[in-house]
Amino acid sequence: MKFNRRETIILAAAASAVSLSGLASAQAAEGDMVDVAKLMAPAGDLTDKAEGNPDAPVTVIEYASPTCPHCAAFHNNVYEAFKEAYVDTGKVRFILRPFARNALDAAIFLLAEAAGEENYHNVIATYFKSQNEWGMSEKPRDAIFAVAQQLGFTEESFSTALTNQQVFEGIEAQRTQALDEFGLTGTPTFYVNGKTLSGDKTLEQLAAEIDPLVPADFVAPAAAAEPAADAMAPATDAMAPGNEMAPATDTMAPATDTMAPANEMAPAN
Repeated sequence: MKFNRRETIILAAAASAVSLSGLASAQAAEGDMVDVAKLMAPAGDLTDKAEGNPDAPVTVIEYASPTCPHCAAFHNNVYEAFKEAYVDTGKVRFILRPFARNALDAAIFLLAEAAGEENYHNVIATYFKSQNEWGMSEKPRDAIFAVAQQLGFTEESFSTALTNQQVFEGIEAQRTQALDEFGLTGTPTFYVNGKTLSGDKTLEQLAAEIDPLVPADFVAPAAAAEPAADAMAPATDAMAPGNEMAPATDTMAPATDTMAPANEMAPAN
């Protein structure tokens, strides 16, 4: 099954915008500082999907792309340990922001937004785990929909998500801001209290940046130490009721480099 006409218009616009954008004129280098006030004022009308203590001493912002193998490597192999050590203990507030390098990225971020704030990270994580299934498919629409069904989407809610022009424009606005204002050159890119860290990072590399920023007398808030039990509850307004997510098989091949270029294209057949 191919993308329908309305879906094609949205996703073709994504592909066109990415191909025309190129890279930012002022590219940030590893370790460069970005104005934190600007980082915390994302473009577009999308709300940050933050995890962790809102008053954490450290804020980590990651710009990621679902088609990026390096982003998948981080989320499949590092993120859970990172979350346990820093997010769940209240030391870090973690924000995952969309960076759509191509039409498939845009489609998945549209689905994540439609799933609702409580399910946003779960949707992205599921697509990272199954990246080799849908990312290498000759029929990407069918493959992406198959994963979406595991997450509770119906054909109707899936198509509605992919044709949400307002959300699409917000995703595009955040991509443009990352390129033009923050000098992003590829994914994943992390900002640790404004410090640029480019490429796939190990837990040890992140710890080396985060630990010096956490006060020695820091005490984790009780709420941050115990994640909410309903964090994975289905969003009934965007997803079919009664459908529980089946865990995706982790089939992602290991990435040999550490970063995917910001303007890489993937076909949307």
